Parts: sequence; C-alpha cells; structure tokens
Amino acid sequence: MTGMGAISPLGNDVATTWENAKNGVSGAAPITHFDASLFKTQFACEVKNFDANKYFDRKKQRQLDLYAQYALAAAAEAVADSGLEAEGSNVDRNRVGVIVAAGIGGLHTFEEEAGYYAINKDNGPKYSPFFIPKMIADIASGHISMEYGYHGPNYGVVSACASSNNAIIDAFNLIRLGKADAILTGGAEAAIYPAGVGGFNSMHALSTRNDSPETASRPFSGSRDGFVIGEGSAVLVLEELEHALARGAKIYCEVAGGGLSADAYHITATHPEGLGAILAMENALEDANMKPEDIDYINVHGTATPVGDRSEIKAIKEVFGDAAYKLNISSTKSMTGHLLGATGAMEAVFSILAIKDSIVPPTINHEEGDNDEELDYNLNFTFNKAQHREVRAALSNSFGFGGHNATVIVKKFEK
Repeated sequence: MTGMGAISPLGNDVATTWENAKNGVSGAAPITHFDASLFKTQFACEVKNFDANKYFDRKKQRQLDLYAQYALAAAAEAVADSGLEAEGSNVDRNRVGVIVAAGIGGLHTFEEEAGYYAINKDNGPKYSPFFIPKMIADIASGHISMEYGYHGPNYGVVSACASSNNAIIDAFNLIRLGKADAILTGGAEAAIYPAGVGGFNSMHALSTRNDSPETASRPFSGSRDGFVIGEGSAVLVLEELEHALARGAKIYCEVAGGGLSADAYHITATHPEGLGAILAMENALEDANMKPEDIDYINVHGTATPVGDRSEIKAIKEVFGDAAYKLNISSTKSMTGHLLGATGAMEAVFSILAIKDSIVPPTINHEEGDNDEELDYNLNFTFNKAQHREVRAALSNSFGFGGHNATVIVKKFEK
C-alpha cells in the first residue's frame, strides 16, 4: 500500500479520520440528508461538511451521484499521497487500474428519478439522461480512470457489505498475476436516504436509539440493538513491490493475503456458527502463509447486530484457538457506523494505520454491566479506549447480505 484517501463520518481526509478514531469519537448524529422525523431510525453516521465545489465544477456535480463524489474525492487524496502523479514518477498509465466497489451505488439518484416519474407519469416518462450513468454501481471506477487517464483493469465489485474487501483482493490478485503495476482500490457508498433507511428499518436491522445517537453503535455489548448506517469512501493505492521501490514510493504495509467464502445459509443473516467466516479467515491465513499467532489485531465486521456479533466471535475462537486471547479485537463501526460497500476499505485504512502507529482503535459505547452469555469477555475487545501495542499484522473481516465473506490480511513491510 503506497497511498490512502478517505471521506468518512469522522473526517474528510485520512489524518482527521484516524485522529478521531484513535480518540473514540462517534460519527453518529441526527439525519440531515432528508426529513427522518417519521422513520423508526432518525440518525446516521453522515459525512459532515463535504464541499463538492472543492473537487468538481457545477457541470460535473450534476453528472455524479454523491457516492461517486465521495469516491473521486478519496481517490484524489490517495493519488496525491502515493506520488503516482508526481513529476518524474514515469508511471505507465496502461498498467494502472481502478477497482472501486459499491454495495448499492447511486441509491439517491434512483430514488430521485423514481419520484420524478411518479409525479409526471400521466404525461409520459421523463428521466434525466444522467440517470443510468449516475446510478450504476461501477461508475465510480470509470470516473476515476477518466480523471487520471488510467487504462489498466477497470470495474466495480458488488458483494453487499463485503464489496470493498473483494475489490482489494481482486486488485491484489491482478497485480500478483502481472496484469497491472498499480491499482486504485476501495469502495464508496451514500445510502442515507429514505429508501436506504426505510429499507433497513423494515428488516429491523438498524438501531432505533434516537435519544442517544452517539452511543447507538455498540458492537459486542448486551444492549446492542442493530447497526448505524454510515456513508463515505476509502481508496487505497496497491502497487507491485519492485514498481514502488523503483520510483521511491513510501510503503505503508504489505498486503499479505485474502480469503473468500460463502455462508450458503440465508439472504441476510450470517451463519449462526460462523462457518463462512471461519473459512474466509482460514483461506486468508493460508494465502498469506501465516499462522493464527502471527496476527496481532482483528478489525472485525462487528456491526452490533445480536446474531452477527455472536457468530463472528465464535468464528474467531474457532480459527485462532488460544491465540485469540492474545489478540486485540475492535469494531471501528462503533464510530463510523456501517459504510456498507465502503466498509472494508475504510477498515483497511484503520488496520494499516494500526500497524504504522502501533495503536489499536477502540470499540466504543461499551457500558459496564452489559452482558451477552454467548460473547466471551475474556477476549480483548479494546473497549472504549485505544490501546498501544506493536501490530505486526492485522486481519480485517467483511461479511455481506447473500452470505458473502471476504477477509484481508495486511502486515508490516520489511525489505
């Protein structure tokens, strides 16, 4: 990894996002994107103070759904951070790709256009010519490639909340296969609109703690009542080692391996025994040629849903055995909320910076006395306060509706 960019509920760049994560700041607040007063859930982890004019002129803004705006903004920071576009970098643009995921894509655009049709249907259909290219879930990758003239592998990935971990693993494998020198990868999402909030509410998936939004996301606590929807984007520059060294790039870490699996169990629920999660983590460790004791930190999927949290802990204990009690575990969704298709990429950023700075970000909102008989509180969940420790390697889990599981392992780079 040679570059990172982030637009998140904790800040509109990597540095601010990381500082707030280390300090246990919650990104949750009452919804401002629409009037949510009649919804069961009236809060979310929105991106704050995002100024599209900083990145795009008015004409360009009309062509971009908010999720794609977030992706382009995060990509701009990642590219600048990596030095790919620095004078003298001599990057072959035919060998730089873009794989940026979305779980849903342009939901706001879709909802807006459907509303226009409902109003005007008696006069015949009337849609914006930008409707389809704004809405589709692959378009962020297309816009990023056009922005920089990158002609390498280019597509989007859709596997619900596992999407951006899938994108990272795809980028990793394409570079290993020699198909690209560098790939911008990650994810973006902006689904905090009536259809998104209402849809998840109807499934009883969201927390309804409207009286205290900032404490609503509480993974691994007995009082948890669902996830908090978030939005944003994280984009990473993944680069072939010799290519990065040849141009003198700084290297944050090494991507060591990735693991994929399916629960083959239920359209939304994780397998109660964590069978798919077990397989994804085992596959990632095998791909990385690493043992469970080589991992120091797990950034868990940890959404704060009762079933999901239990099954993931069962899976971790099965895979890591006694080594599980030497790990730090944390869910940064307690602060960012659940960024859906962008969540894996955002959590990769946190995992990489945990290695770089020897700090494990916390799982906030755990109240003393919370209890769940199926959770093992002898594990180190990094509750409420960041912890300093050497992190040689970090594992990050993402699980999605449809039973999709994707695990990424990053480790400290040593020449």
